[in-house]
Amino acid sequence: MWSLSNIFWLGTKELRSFIRDYVLLGLVVYSFSLAVISQAQSNSQELHNASIAYVDEDHSELSRRIARAFLPPYFKPPVPISEHDIDHLMNNGQYTFVIDIPPNFERDVLGGRQPALQVDVDATAMVQAGLGSGYALQIIDTEVADFLSRSEGSPPPPVNLAIRIAFNPNVDTAWFTSVMGIINNVTMLAIILAGAAIVREREHGTMDHLLVMPLTPFQIAMSKIWANGLIIAIAVALSLYLVVRLLLGIPIAGSIPLFMVGVVIYLFFATAIGIFLGTVAQSMPQLGLLYMLIAVPMNQLSGSATPLESMPVWLATAMQASPSTHFVSFAQSILYRGAGIDVVWPQFLAVATIGAGFLGLSIWRFRAVVAQSS
Repeated sequence: MWSLSNIFWLGTKELRSFIRDYVLLGLVVYSFSLAVISQAQSNSQELHNASIAYVDEDHSELSRRIARAFLPPYFKPPVPISEHDIDHLMNNGQYTFVIDIPPNFERDVLGGRQPALQVDVDATAMVQAGLGSGYALQIIDTEVADFLSRSEGSPPPPVNLAIRIAFNPNVDTAWFTSVMGIINNVTMLAIILAGAAIVREREHGTMDHLLVMPLTPFQIAMSKIWANGLIIAIAVALSLYLVVRLLLGIPIAGSIPLFMVGVVIYLFFATAIGIFLGTVAQSMPQLGLLYMLIAVPMNQLSGSATPLESMPVWLATAMQASPSTHFVSFAQSILYRGAGIDVVWPQFLAVATIGAGFLGLSIWRFRAVVAQSS
């Protein structure tokens, strides 16, 4: 009981220090509010309101059908322009796509002569250009095929594909990026806060004060772990309820309390990394450099940015040793697919087991540093 009391009161000291550190406080508030909103509302990974114009030199039913087929929200309403204005308008950046329908296009299509239709693309808008080119090709092919089938009385295809998208029917990027932003920020801030707590004690000279008190290195480390973990857990819960569900209007399929249980388990591992890096770094700039070497690759390879299936087999196998991989796995299962404890308990167990091992290593390292300092 005496040891638990020391851990509790040392943790409250950490909470008071955090509240008075306006830089770290602002970083936590920003990371779980404005950063999540800006990441969710950015359309960098999907085609949205692409500007498009067309040159209709055929003035036929097929050319009008093609022009009308480009619809919001992927494209803005197509604007008719003349052929000699194409270069000028694209050089000025007014249009990302320009479709040039040549004369006698419908007649050549009906005659089976396979005429060429030109699509000019401004590739300086890389994401829009890459995605929009594929969309434009699909739209034009569909319109031409429909036009030919109705004109020639072709029978319908023998197979009709019915595609149903689960968990995100409109394939809205915000549903994915908002939650993944919160998950990545959990790792980032848990490491930074725990590591900064150790470095701050050393820089301010208060570590020496703690060492002359009847405290053990285990008590000092655990107080920093539970205090900083509590800050992150509260920030995650508020971000999911207030930012994701209320402000962004993104539905959460599963149980947030179950997800928070997993977050608490994972925080023991993430804050333990911060403690470990805090014992290695001698200053805050060094802590920042170590964070970039450890946490950034761990986040990028955890499955939050790209699926493990797209990685080389050896790399995907190696990442199974990282709790961040299992954390992302059960987070996606709970929040996106509504999975229960009967589905995610293996990931919970993996995070707890690997995290406990690294927690022991971090406390051992902290004890060694404290012994050298005393």
